[in-house]
Parts: sequence; structure tokens; C-alpha cells
Amino acid sequence: MRTTYETPLNRRYASEEMSYLFSDEMKFKTWRKLWVALAESEMELGLNITKEQVDELKSHVDDINYEVAEEREKIVRHDVMSHVYAYGVQCPSAKGIIHLGATSCYVGDNADMIITKQALLIIKKKLINVISHLSDFAMKYKDLPTLGFTHLQPAQLTTVGKRCTLWIQDLMIDLENLNFVIDNLKLRGVKGTTGTQSSFMDLFNGNEEKIKELEKKVVSKMGFEKAYNVTGQTYPRKVDSIVLNTLSEIAQSAYKFSNDLRILQNMKEMEEPFEKNQIGSSAMAYKRNPMRSERISALARYVIVDALNPAITASTQWFERTLDDSANKRLSVAEGFLALDGVLNLYINVSSNMVVYEKVITSHVNSELPFMATENIMMEAVKRGGDRQELHELIRTYSMQTAKRIKEEGLSNDLIDRIKKDSTFKLSEKEIDEIIDPKKFVGRAPGQVVDYIQECVKPVLESNKDCINVDVNISV
Repeated sequence: MRTTYETPLNRRYASEEMSYLFSDEMKFKTWRKLWVALAESEMELGLNITKEQVDELKSHVDDINYEVAEEREKIVRHDVMSHVYAYGVQCPSAKGIIHLGATSCYVGDNADMIITKQALLIIKKKLINVISHLSDFAMKYKDLPTLGFTHLQPAQLTTVGKRCTLWIQDLMIDLENLNFVIDNLKLRGVKGTTGTQSSFMDLFNGNEEKIKELEKKVVSKMGFEKAYNVTGQTYPRKVDSIVLNTLSEIAQSAYKFSNDLRILQNMKEMEEPFEKNQIGSSAMAYKRNPMRSERISALARYVIVDALNPAITASTQWFERTLDDSANKRLSVAEGFLALDGVLNLYINVSSNMVVYEKVITSHVNSELPFMATENIMMEAVKRGGDRQELHELIRTYSMQTAKRIKEEGLSNDLIDRIKKDSTFKLSEKEIDEIIDPKKFVGRAPGQVVDYIQECVKPVLESNKDCINVDVNISV
């Protein structure tokens, strides 16, 4: 039992993999890797740094002496300089060249970009797995007719699989945008205090080519292709806004899916997984609440709102930098990723185990289809020599009587039975049954599913097959 607040994002929702990325350990180890990359690159370009000093730094990247850094920070009130000091205690021969020419944002901002990219790759992996599960589901149920809904009112039929492709397409759009953000993410680079590289001009005696080469070397050593061409003290805070907007877009898609599934569960047409010993309600033992879908909605809403934070931060960065970004971004960026990670863990779990009640779906179709099928029946009756105006009036009359029977008396839809009994239509019962076969009212829905999955989705899944079959754990 904890006696102080701890974020439920770590305890209940996010994966250990994502939680680790935003841990102090990940941050400080990345800082040390950046210091190594800087020192090694400066050595390679001729500064008075030895290989022995660089090797000493490399030997202590992972065994951070946190207690020394924490004690030092109490004195100097500066996290970066505290860790420079602690690193120097472990590396006495190299302590004089740690952080040479750099500003705090060299480690802080570059580490943030490195962590952000790794976090985006986790999001991508999980997004692809959701798409994979939904694709299987769409193909399995591509032919199953179901009521379409517009304005949440019964409309023309679609199929269960076709509806699923709408969920998939939202995620495919998200994936395209996510790939763009990942591919265009850059490091802050080696820019100095206000982005002018003035300190490095001193170190390299004004040799601009060496300074440009220094940045290229550091960027490459840290696994990136480019740095932002120009910066102030920080990388553009607009980048955080772009990243969290991308997370928000994925959250929006998940939110829409979860709402649809919650409504379908209310209609008893589909359900999220419900485990053998799961309790739906403390009072109403019979309940099967869509708890995971509701949790998707809740966390997705948090991500969507959270995306406003970096947007405002980016808008209020005065000139080269102002520090009101720091406290906000360390909350908003980390928690945005952790919350969306929780959303996708749930989405993977739900999408891989959705339950479909075909008889309920068919019953709902049969309750509404008679009204939709009347025009088809009328057209076929006209072909048999019937009078369109007379048939139209009969259908109108029978429809009004049936609607009254359903709404006022709570009885079943008997419209087709009324038509079958009327010889004016000149159609046998078998002929009418053939006309009102639900599969004749779904248009190209099955074909659209096949085309979309084969032409659009399958190539993406094939090119990312190494990401598929990720394991996720749902703790609650």
C-alpha cells in the first residue's frame, strides 16, 4: 500500500516497455550516451581529448551513481550539472571534458527526441497489431448483413465486416501520419546556448566546417539522420505539438471504435471479451459491462485533451526559449504516450477477441428490413403487371398499420406477412422471401471489404510483419 500518489498510468494502464522509456534511468543513461558521442566526436575532430578519456566515459554509461547526483543537486539546484559532476566522480581522468561546449539542452532536448522516437515506434507496432486483428475480423464477417445506422437510426444494410473496415481506415490514416512524423523527427543537435554554436566556434577556432561535421557525427552516433537546421536554445517546441496531435488522432480513432462497440454491446449484437470470473457490477450480478471499451474511451479522451498542452507551450516560447515549457512538457508528453499506450493495449485485447451474436444481428435486420424491402417488392410486382400507384398505396397502408402494431402494441413486424396475403402483388411467398434476402441489400459491401483489405491493408501488414503478434497484458 502506497502512502503517496502514484500515477495510475504506470500502475494500471501503460506497458512496462513504455513506462521505462520515460523513466529517470532511461533519461540519464541517454544523457551519458550523448556525452560520450560529443566527446568522441570532438576527439575525432582534433580537440585535446584522448581515447582513454572516451573509453572511461563509455565504461560508466550504465552504472550511474544516482546518490552522488542527488546529493549534488541539493547543493547546486541544477539537474544537468549534478549529473556532470556525478559522471566526473566515476571518470576522474575525463571529468574535465564532459559536456565540453554544450548547454543543458544538448542532453535534455536530444534525449527527449531519442525517447520520443522510440516511443513512437512502440505506438506504431501496437497500431499495426490492432489493424491486423481488425483485418482478420473484417474478412471473417464480410458477408454478414447488419443494420447500418445514420443519426443512430436504422438505415440501409451494411455488413459487420464492412463496418469494421471503417475502423481500420481511421487507423490506416493515423499510421500514415505517424510514419511521416517518425521519418521527419530530428535531433536538436549540437547548437550551444542560444543555437548559434558560439561556444564551438571558440573550441574549433572559428572553423565552421568542423563544427558542422561535429554535429553530423553526434547525430549519426545517436542513430538519427539529421538535426534541425536552426534552433534557439531548444528544438522547436512545435515538434511536441505535432507529436501529441498524432497521438490524439490515434486516440480519436480508438475512441470512435470503443463508442461503436459499447452501443453494439447494448444492442447485444457484439461484445468485448468477458472473462469467466469477471464481475460486471457489485450490485447487479447479471451485468456484462463493456469495461475495456469504456476504459479506451476514458484514456483516449485524456490524450485528446492533453494534446492542447504542447500546442500552448509552442505558442508561448519567447524568442530563443522560456522555461515555462519544462515542467509542462515533462508531464504532458510522457503522460500522452503512457495513456495512448494503455489505449492500444486495450484495443489489441478487445479487437483480437470480439464476440459476434449472429442470431441477434439477424433478428434486428429482420425487424427493420420489411420497410426497406417494400420498394423492391413493389418494382417486382409492377413487372408482373401490377399498378404502381395502387401497390404504393397498399404498401403505405400496411406500413402504417405495422408501425402502429410495433410502437403502440409492442408486437413484431408483420408487414411482409400482410403483403404475402394480398394477391394484388401477384407474388408467391417464396418469391417474396427471395426478394427480401438480406444479402441482396448490402450492395458491394463484401467486395469492398475484400478489395480494401487486399489492396490497401495487406501490403502494409506485409511490410511490417516483424511488428505483428505483440503480447500485451491487461492488468484490470
